[in-house]
Amino acid sequence: MSTRSLALGSGAPTTLVVPGLGATAAEARIGASGLPGTRVVLSLPGHHDAPDPVPSTFTWPRLAADVLAAADACSATDAVGTSLGAGCLLAVMAAHPHRLRAAVLLLPAALDAPRPPDALDAALRAGDPERVHALVAAEVPDGVEVGAHVLLRTQALLRLRHSIDELAAAAPVTGPGALAAVGTRVLVIAATDDPRHPLPVARAVAAAIPGARLEVLDSAAPVLTHRSLVRRLTVEHLRSAARARPA
Repeated sequence: MSTRSLALGSGAPTTLVVPGLGATAAEARIGASGLPGTRVVLSLPGHHDAPDPVPSTFTWPRLAADVLAAADACSATDAVGTSLGAGCLLAVMAAHPHRLRAAVLLLPAALDAPRPPDALDAALRAGDPERVHALVAAEVPDGVEVGAHVLLRTQALLRLRHSIDELAAAAPVTGPGALAAVGTRVLVIAATDDPRHPLPVARAVAAAIPGARLEVLDSAAPVLTHRSLVRRLTVEHLRSAARARPA
């Protein structure tokens, strides 16, 4: 396994946090904010202190296997996945429909079809730091202070630019039916105006998982503009699942 992890907190439950592609160290911890018990924040290959990815690292089966191994290693009962991380959890749940008690899928980008390429993908393939920086900066809503986030995220994405084509070649699951047997209690959190994480994809994800609940936030970047609400929805969902089905 070529991932690394950071454990925060202690006690039960244990929640695995799987960040999105190119997430900075600070971004990666957002999904763990406010959660009870132990939070294990995963660093996928090419992120933070994890080794650079080698060919065939960023395929959905390989990523799902790494995420499942990490969940087993820390005995996680719950999981939170953002963007790429949400896709990894979809692949895990399709193959192991009862492995997780509860999951929060924040801004899923793909279900059974690859996410269409966009300007950021093109800039990454071209290895154009200035263009990547400009496009990352454009994702930050006006008036939101993010410190060094844009620079750090630009650097992180450029480190992973050779993995873009691997991810674009496939999707997390083969079809919605692959999730029909999932017994995990799932919350899907979507945005109304995020082109990299289209609302129709989130709706399709929620519809494919029995009993899944969809929350739609009126924002292009809810992790930045609605951080407190995202945290509250996540914590409430995981606590509700624990009450319904203790570990």
